[in-house]
Amino acid sequence: MYSGEAKSAWFKKGATLSDKSAQKEFGHTQEEIIEGIRGGKLQYRNNNVFGNPYLRLLRSEVEVFVDEKYGSDYLKKKKIKKELAQTNKELKGLKAQVISIEQRKAELLVSLDE
Repeated sequence: MYSGEAKSAWFKKGATLSDKSAQKEFGHTQEEIIEGIRGGKLQYRNNNVFGNPYLRLLRSEVEVFVDEKYGSDYLKKKKIKKELAQTNKELKGLKAQVISIEQRKAELLVSLDE
């Protein structure tokens, strides 16, 4: 490994993502990713995990590709929707936890009165 490679985005944590992750995170299809690669807008590297091949892409290039294709608001809305879904999930879990704690409190109060 050359010293220039060590500083490359390909080796930084979180700077790359798989084609499958790009599809989930940005709403792309496999055809759109291949189109971006053929158009020279996306660099890629072939990788495999347990014999299953996938394309490794640079996150920054995928974000620029999405901006060009769908507009800059698309990513912002996508991130807000993701955060909203995560918040709703946490709220649902907390509500279930509160109900569970209130039931336990009621049980303890009943056993205290006995």
